[in-house]
Amino acid sequence: MTAALLRARFFAVVAAAVLLAGCAAPRPPVPDGVQVWTGRLALTVEQQASQSFSASFELRGAPESGELTLFTPLGGTAAVLAWSPGTATLRSGSEVRQFPSLEALAQEATGAPLPITALFDWLAGRPTPVEGWEADVSQVAEGRLRARRSAPPPPADLRVVFER
Repeated sequence: MTAALLRARFFAVVAAAVLLAGCAAPRPPVPDGVQVWTGRLALTVEQQASQSFSASFELRGAPESGELTLFTPLGGTAAVLAWSPGTATLRSGSEVRQFPSLEALAQEATGAPLPITALFDWLAGRPTPVEGWEADVSQVAEGRLRARRSAPPPPADLRVVFER
């Protein structure tokens, strides 16, 4: 390879890195006392044709008021689920939709009912019971969580790898 070709490839790689870095938005600072988890989650819903959903995430807040941000593979924001007493919102691109509950919002965003309020306890290592779900919190200290839903059908499997 010639030196000119090597230089051209080097500059192309640097330019691509700069462009990708320009697409990344800095995360807002975390107020004192607010819980934040980041990582990856994968949800598989078993139907005649199984559905899978996976994304990087950031979960902040509490069951009463919080935000779950789902990221694309390149680090862009795919969707933001936000909730507080009396409101639940899904933001995806320029679209903003309101929902009657956090459960309805999670169903729309992921295609399956997810117990997001219990997820806070599960990530803290507390096996809070949720009807139809069985959470395995035995590996939370290693940053791993698994929960399975048997009811209502169809069965679902949630896997989370996270950091605090």
